[in-house]
Amino acid sequence: MGRASRQKGADGEREFAAFCRDNGFINARRGGQAKYQRGSELPDCLGLPYIHIECKRVERLNLAKALDQSARDAEDEGRGNLPIVAHRQNRRPWCITMLAKDWIRIYKAALKKKE
Repeated sequence: MGRASRQKGADGEREFAAFCRDNGFINARRGGQAKYQRGSELPDCLGLPYIHIECKRVERLNLAKALDQSARDAEDEGRGNLPIVAHRQNRRPWCITMLAKDWIRIYKAALKKKE
């Protein structure tokens, strides 16, 4: 991967962390650099409890591959965190992709809170 590509990825991770902070997750920060220090794959963005975030800031995304990466890294992490892919194209809003079984779990929990 070239330097420009790595830089764009790092910029996307910082941008998504800022988006999370702007939406109330004040501890959100880029986690990408820590993966080299600890020897394991950390989420691209830290500070969102129970979520393993794979961040992609590209125009053409292989979504299945990105979700597989997030799921594999979340499992390797061993904390039971839900894998998601946060992704965005130029001039488009951030989107989240996750496994349907995980979305159902979150949705059911949200419904129970409303009762």
